[in-house]
Amino acid sequence: MIARLFADYHTHPQGHRTQRYTQALLRPWVDSARKAGIGEVAFTDHDRYHDGIDFDELDRLREKNADLKIRAGIELDNDPQSSAAGRKWVEDHWDKLDFVLGSVHFLERDDQMFDSVPAGAGQFEGRNIDKLYSDYFQRVREIAASGLVDCLAHLDLIKIHGHRPNAEIGSIVDDTLEFIRSRNLAIELSTAGWRKPVNELYPGDRIIELAIGKRIPFTTASDAHSHVQLGENFSRLAGKMSILGVREVCVYAKHKREMRNL
Repeated sequence: MIARLFADYHTHPQGHRTQRYTQALLRPWVDSARKAGIGEVAFTDHDRYHDGIDFDELDRLREKNADLKIRAGIELDNDPQSSAAGRKWVEDHWDKLDFVLGSVHFLERDDQMFDSVPAGAGQFEGRNIDKLYSDYFQRVREIAASGLVDCLAHLDLIKIHGHRPNAEIGSIVDDTLEFIRSRNLAIELSTAGWRKPVNELYPGDRIIELAIGKRIPFTTASDAHSHVQLGENFSRLAGKMSILGVREVCVYAKHKREMRNL
């Protein structure tokens, strides 16, 4: 029997703009969680929008929705313009946060995320894809080394536009997985890739298999930017996890990880 997934650890209530956390903004997310059978949700807006995060509003939301576990989180990325301020904010609010995602959205260009669709695909034109993959995963290791993240988001996001390396992916990613293991971090299984041009789970099967071999734990995530995307394709993800032999997932409270059997 395929297990039902119960936690979505990558969501963006603000979307891609600063919107102050209010009950009106957050209520649709808890309503969608109940409808989808999800009992645990981490709000992880991008660190560049940290001005919108209100921990008091999250506390009020928890009081009104005691049947759900609502986690305060953030996605810390490598935005050249905002990441320094984002890291400072995470440091200052570490004790109020339950969970921090680390991600890489910028390569050589400071003014454009490489994963923007479709414009970001232009950053790959005429380039050595193996070198871009290596550059990307070096940046992932830098985020992992920050000491400010609990989990790495959409680990192979570099494939978003469908570009594949010539080298076997395991030879490219192994050092990064080993570094993640050494730092005792998790990686997420994200259904967002199924709604992107690559049309593939983040990360791909081979990376998941290697992570399992290294005993790296997983979270489950939709990377929802609208409450209607919460838990999107989770039944499909559950089937994939069953095939690959993933039998447990991790959840967090105040950065403390707990493993849950599926």
